[in-house]
Amino acid sequence: MAFHEVQFPPSVSQGAVGGPRFSTTVLQLTSGYEQRNRNWGRSRGEWDVSHGLKTQSDIEALIDFFVARNGKAFPFRFKDWGDYRVPRWRSTPGDLFALPVFFTTDGSTSTFQLTKVYSDSAGSYTRLIQKPVSGTLQLLNNGVNIFSPTDWTCDYTTGIVTLSGAIAGTTGHTIAGCCEFDVPARFDTDDMKISTITTDNYSWQSIPVVEVREIS
Repeated sequence: MAFHEVQFPPSVSQGAVGGPRFSTTVLQLTSGYEQRNRNWGRSRGEWDVSHGLKTQSDIEALIDFFVARNGKAFPFRFKDWGDYRVPRWRSTPGDLFALPVFFTTDGSTSTFQLTKVYSDSAGSYTRLIQKPVSGTLQLLNNGVNIFSPTDWTCDYTTGIVTLSGAIAGTTGHTIAGCCEFDVPARFDTDDMKISTITTDNYSWQSIPVVEVREIS
């Protein structure tokens, strides 16, 4: 089914409960020892947005959005307010944080995928950013701002950046930057279970949303 490049109402998702989910099988022996198997190579986000319904306009916007997506059928952009920026700046983009390096030029490669790396002293995890938010991406070439479309362009539906020939032709230059991003997601229900409290006053107690990982 086609992906709908439209964002879930952010005023509703701001109250969502959820985040990344991993899948691990734990085999525990009678001796107490255990063996763990990592089933997924990538995490999958899961949320419940029912807690985000604050006003009547929220529920009305949600009804329109749900019906337009045909329930589970059509994925959409979802803003996870707990993790939607690279890096995690506090006010202005990059404020108090070093900007992450997205790519190092090799003299020939002109495209790269936006990513976000989570790491500490013991390990790291790289997340693909496939739905950057248009207008939020800023890039620097060896610490100097570069500008779109002269120096680079971005496909905001895939998160793939294409560098100009002059920049792609360099070697060892670090392309760093910052951006906001959405998560490709869908409703995890085909049923709208609206409860009518009073006239023009409704509620929906459980609204599951899950991240989409399409089969290529």
